[in-house]
Amino acid sequence: MTRIDFYLLSSDNPDTRLEYACRLSHKAWSKGHQVYLHCHDSQQAEQLNRLLWSFRADAFVPHDLQSERPQGQVVCGHGEDPGEHHDLLINLSDTTPVFFSRFNRLAEIVVEQDSVRLPARERFRFYRERGYPLQTHPIRTAG
Repeated sequence: MTRIDFYLLSSDNPDTRLEYACRLSHKAWSKGHQVYLHCHDSQQAEQLNRLLWSFRADAFVPHDLQSERPQGQVVCGHGEDPGEHHDLLINLSDTTPVFFSRFNRLAEIVVEQDSVRLPARERFRFYRERGYPLQTHPIRTAG
């Protein structure tokens, strides 16, 4: 059964969400995990792609856009097909991905902005009602 972690960031800046996704991707990748970053649309996937190149001066996360190399170790994608990925899903969309249950772990990153927080609460209820193991992690952010 998929383990689901909610990372609750103490920020109302939506960019903080993407930056944290980069940090989480780096940590997972450095431990040998395969990561699929599920974005809302192609624009968000492109934005995350650019951010993964520059989020830290001392770190590099080899990654790909799903449209260019769907089987990479770290992939930014959108839509209803994550390819062959099944290890770690980082959900950056506002909905529950239809394929989430095929992953070992799911990370939901939430900021203190109603447009992000309210749909995240609905997803939390959805997972809880179906008996998925849920963990919450309050994260203090700078600023």
